[in-house]
Amino acid sequence: MNLAPEIDAKLRASFARQTMMATLGAEMTTLRPGACEIRAPILPGSLQQQGAAHAALTFAIGDSAAGYAALTLMPAETEVMTVEMKINLMRPALGDLLIARGTVVKPGRRLSVVQAEVVAVKDGVEKAVALMQGTMIPV
Repeated sequence: MNLAPEIDAKLRASFARQTMMATLGAEMTTLRPGACEIRAPILPGSLQQQGAAHAALTFAIGDSAAGYAALTLMPAETEVMTVEMKINLMRPALGDLLIARGTVVKPGRRLSVVQAEVVAVKDGVEKAVALMQGTMIPV
């Protein structure tokens, strides 16, 4: 199922206003009801001291993917903010890019429970690097 064109356009315009995502080179690649995918290259400026993508990159795109997934199920005039977000880092994020796939676990009028899986892609092979779970609130 696809989003209504005006909702899709609104969410993509919202994402385009996130200067942090632009700084990271992130792009929103998929947007459908209850789901969002964001990809970001692992750039030289986003590495930690051992050469893997910094956890901050992983968290940033996972949080945004989960937030936009929640926003797809909310009224058109709504925005969301993260109330809390937990991350389990499972392995070093080594590769060419990261992909965050956010989904809604339980939508709600006041709080929505969301999750995101973040994978690193190297030579076309995906490896899970993080699992995230949190809550979003409409604002």
